Amino acid sequence: MNSTPPQLITYVDRLAGTVTGVRELLDAPLAGMFGGIHLLPYFTPFDGVDAGFDPRDHTRIDPRLGTWDDVRALSGDAVVMSDVIVNHVSADSDAFQDVRRRGDASPFAPMFLTLDAVFPDGAREDDLARIYRPRPGLPFTVMELGGRKRLVWTTFTADQVDIDLRTELAWDYLVSVVDALAAAGVTMLRLDAVGYTGKEAGTDCFMTASTDRYTRRILELAHARGMRVLLEVHGHFTQQIDIAQSVDYVYDFALPPLVLHALHAHDLRPLALWLEVRPSNTITVLDTHDGIGIVDVGESDLKPGVPGLLAPAQIDALVEAIHDASGGTSRLATGAAASNLDLYQVNCTYYDAVGADDRAYLLARLLQLMVPGIPQVYYVGLFAGRNDVELLHTTGVGRDVNRHHYTPDEIAAELERPVVRALGELLRLRAAHPAFDGTFAADLDDTRGTMSWVHGAHRVAVEFDVAARMFALTATDGDAVRRRSVDDLLAGA
Repeated sequence: MNSTPPQLITYVDRLAGTVTGVRELLDAPLAGMFGGIHLLPYFTPFDGVDAGFDPRDHTRIDPRLGTWDDVRALSGDAVVMSDVIVNHVSADSDAFQDVRRRGDASPFAPMFLTLDAVFPDGAREDDLARIYRPRPGLPFTVMELGGRKRLVWTTFTADQVDIDLRTELAWDYLVSVVDALAAAGVTMLRLDAVGYTGKEAGTDCFMTASTDRYTRRILELAHARGMRVLLEVHGHFTQQIDIAQSVDYVYDFALPPLVLHALHAHDLRPLALWLEVRPSNTITVLDTHDGIGIVDVGESDLKPGVPGLLAPAQIDALVEAIHDASGGTSRLATGAAASNLDLYQVNCTYYDAVGADDRAYLLARLLQLMVPGIPQVYYVGLFAGRNDVELLHTTGVGRDVNRHHYTPDEIAAELERPVVRALGELLRLRAAHPAFDGTFAADLDDTRGTMSWVHGAHRVAVEFDVAARMFALTATDGDAVRRRSVDDLLAGA
């Protein structure tokens, strides 16, 4: 296996039911595909209002999913990544419930942010209007704390209360979380929503100087425990370039929309530009548990006057192309059409975003696997999953359209589909071929391109055409060279 094999991103309950079940899948039907796994929140409880990103107790694994010993056993077979939810905790946590009862008399009161904690002299209209928001409205919820009504800072939902990282109480809490994960053998941490932690009066309260200090402190905690850190931030593409210089990994959130633009608009030029400037210490994705990011390639209020990788008209066309390709199902799950919405994302499976076209989907995945970085594949994407409109209608949560609950029978059936078998073969190639420890090169024009990796006598190369949605893959195999088209892969040849 080369030094940067693919990783799987998955919810425990929606794929295999338990941590042990996930391990059994990696050991058997998925053997050879992945060298690591990002377990999405499996803390107590894993099924809160935000699918685990609102834990009441971030230091305990939900017993319905397994034990810390199960996580430790999994970490013996693969690199395990877990989330550290830096910005907030559940409003139902013991600490915040004590604050609700006792107000300022609670020893936990300093840990939680209220409006006046950031604006002690009061906030003017322009102070509130400039706060950067991932969702509509202001980031406050009226709550009664110790018999007094307060404006509590709730960046995401009223059930997720922001913590104050200016206090050592908050840091004691975060250290306890990191220690629990380290003790279970977790070696990679994904910092969730860290960009929103640096609330400062006179700023937009996003990616501020305080955020940088907090991130560096968490990096020191992680590195002292032998862990690496992935920073999760959606924003202007230049921010990812800047942030990458100070952390172990950033997401390549620009890649998913740029690949979709290439396939739908038959235009590789924006992707070619990104390949010239993107950082190399990236986790490459096409899909995650969230939607397909748009702000990552567009203009942004965070960088006024600086163009994006795609022009506004190109972004509008891309969003409409995704909605058309999905038969309109992504439109049902995106924006004002669904609750818990994100202003900067389209909710859709990647397979539906390319019109459930097997050739287009395999080409998109191959481009992801060829680009430098550590590829992560979302569990729904692994099975080339369709939009789960039934789950969307049940929950009313837009992102649930891409969060299907798979049964064992469904998994067995999905693994027999030609597109899924072909993707598995590409993943095994990416995981094992020594060429990926070498040098990357790319040459793209309007619709055609080549990408290659060379390491000594080892070589993997792909020639592709986004307009025709076709590719030819060449890879050395000992002294031989094997060349296959997308149709060969789909046919199992």
